[in-house]
Amino acid sequence: MNQFLASVKAIVWKDLKAEFRTKEMLSSMLIFAFLVIVTFSFAFNPTLESIKQILPGIIWVAFLFSGILGLNRSFLSEHNNESIQGLMLAPVDRSAIYFGKVVSNFCLTTLIEAVSLPIFLILFDFNYSASWFWLTVVVVSGTFGFVAVGTFLAALASNTRSSEVLLPIILFPIIIPVVIGSVEMTKLLFAGGGLAEIATWLRVIAVFDVVFLVIPFLLFEYLLEA
Repeated sequence: MNQFLASVKAIVWKDLKAEFRTKEMLSSMLIFAFLVIVTFSFAFNPTLESIKQILPGIIWVAFLFSGILGLNRSFLSEHNNESIQGLMLAPVDRSAIYFGKVVSNFCLTTLIEAVSLPIFLILFDFNYSASWFWLTVVVVSGTFGFVAVGTFLAALASNTRSSEVLLPIILFPIIIPVVIGSVEMTKLLFAGGGLAEIATWLRVIAVFDVVFLVIPFLLFEYLLEA
């Protein structure tokens, strides 16, 4: 177990160190998120009461599509540099590669979300008065489910020539429960709700997160051999 955790930590450290040195993934994700923010801030009148219903969907559009840019690059860079072969030859359980990629992708995605969410609220002049704790729980749980599935499918799509096109096609049908649940919970919190209102959706996403963390863990070794 200690060796497994050390392997995961080494992969996470490698990915984060390489990304913060080049900032290729972060810059593309951040630019896309800002593009969505600016576009929708001009498209909708922030003084309208209906913005409470629209804003959660806009926020998650920015989160998910900017996240896909990061997921695509997470394995493409390994294949372009042929370092994926070195990871496969390392004397560790290959599922450590999956968990390491999940953690590094999750860290980068949540960093972009932490930067872009306050900007959304400011530009749309939205005064959020509900619990920041439960909003954080919603964002983290939804993002983790998205990243857990997306990392696995990014590894699968990276073996094809058109991975940038293939990944969204195979990813979005699977994460529909996460998308719907995250948007609904965000909408309820923006309307002043609390745990009682989001509890059902939170359980759905928690089950999704567990299921789609276990399945890639069991199948990832076979995926690398494909």
